[in-house]
Amino acid sequence: MTELTIKERMAIQRTTMPEQDPVERAQNFKEVNQGLPLEWAIQEAKRCLGCKKRPCVDGCPVNVHIPEFLDKLAEGDVAGAATILRVDNALPATTGRVCPQEMQCEGKCVRGKKGQPVAIGWLERFVADWAAENMEPDKAPAEQTGFRVAVIGSGPGGLTAAGELARAGHGVHVFEALHDTGGVLRYGIPEFRLPKRIVDQEVENLRSLGVEIECDVIVGRTLTLSEIRDDFDAVFVANGAGLPMFLNVPGENLKGVYSANEYLTRTNLMGAWTGDVTGTPIFRGRRVVVFGGGNVAMDSVRTAKRLGAERAIIAYRRGKEEMPARVEEVHHAEEEGIEFHLLVAPLEILEDDKGWVRAVRLQKMELGEPDASGRRRPVAVPGSEFELECDAVVVALGTVANPLLTNAEPDLKLDKWGNIIADESQATSLDGVFAGGDIVRGGATVILAMGDGKCAAQSIDEYLKGKTPKAAA
Repeated sequence: MTELTIKERMAIQRTTMPEQDPVERAQNFKEVNQGLPLEWAIQEAKRCLGCKKRPCVDGCPVNVHIPEFLDKLAEGDVAGAATILRVDNALPATTGRVCPQEMQCEGKCVRGKKGQPVAIGWLERFVADWAAENMEPDKAPAEQTGFRVAVIGSGPGGLTAAGELARAGHGVHVFEALHDTGGVLRYGIPEFRLPKRIVDQEVENLRSLGVEIECDVIVGRTLTLSEIRDDFDAVFVANGAGLPMFLNVPGENLKGVYSANEYLTRTNLMGAWTGDVTGTPIFRGRRVVVFGGGNVAMDSVRTAKRLGAERAIIAYRRGKEEMPARVEEVHHAEEEGIEFHLLVAPLEILEDDKGWVRAVRLQKMELGEPDASGRRRPVAVPGSEFELECDAVVVALGTVANPLLTNAEPDLKLDKWGNIIADESQATSLDGVFAGGDIVRGGATVILAMGDGKCAAQSIDEYLKGKTPKAAA
């Protein structure tokens, strides 16, 4: 640890993150958080107490050596901090931006018990961004094992597993269904939270490690899992859960109704955020209602605002305290003029004389006893129905497993929701096949998918020990 007493560390106040002005940013897709200056980052790192029990590491799904990288940063050794960070985290510039640190590493920080925790996420972002500008990417190890591992999906779980396996000396080939890499990092998270250049940068770092990536391959259609197993020594399935859930109310098939998946994918992958309105088939509503209270709902409603909506509205059946979205995202949304209609549930989507959305019919709710989620259950208030005028609706209620891959593999065991069953090592019912991320968990976070990818890579490395590579057999 750097030579400061505990008292001196405790006296340092948490830094703030420079941000775009709310009025300005609500009209553009530039990144909201602007990043810390070097001096601020070093000072913030000095707030770390270097706890012996290291609860922040336990709170991190990929077990980053947080006190060590913070200590290097506090000394001004940013390169040393980056070296430590790279060993544990294949996507540090990404997780520094979108990881829910307040629920994980920062949520476990001892300093948070009597004040504000160390800004671990902001410092992770700072170090990763500095390394991208000032350091060469890591290279593939000189000694290769001869084993070849297939990774299905180039989202956070797949990319993490690919990086870990490449560092272990295995040949890695990633199959991606879409025309570009990143999965949910590229098509699901808006530019103002995670710029595409960051995704490109993280992917190029993996390519420097020797990872091969092949796009436009839909496993279950272009190739089957069985065919891939024939050619590779092990497989990690991380194709996500891309099938959207809907409201199941009348009017969901009207023009102007989107799933959040479609809405964000059209915006992200088809370039609506660039302002090229002629080349992207997306409807820019004047009044947009988004159903949901999670991060995807926040991303959708803030995107609608940036696409020109005069009124961008969140409609959520519980209260603000029960919203699963990150506190920072809710705060940013409020600053940007997003309207919150809380304790309301949808009954029907109403149409105009041309088949387009004209309004939603809602019912007021009140909170009852907690349900299985631990949150208080919304209960309908009789006679409280009302209409809310709008011309576009986005449904952001979560996703379930896409059955394309699993339907083609009858011996792959699934749970009742269609998710792949995997044990604690991420192993599935098929020999040599491992799985993780949303295809196992259902909808989850980027960092949890990354944790699964890291665990799977370690399990695959162990599984391959004592075996003969297929290419040499």
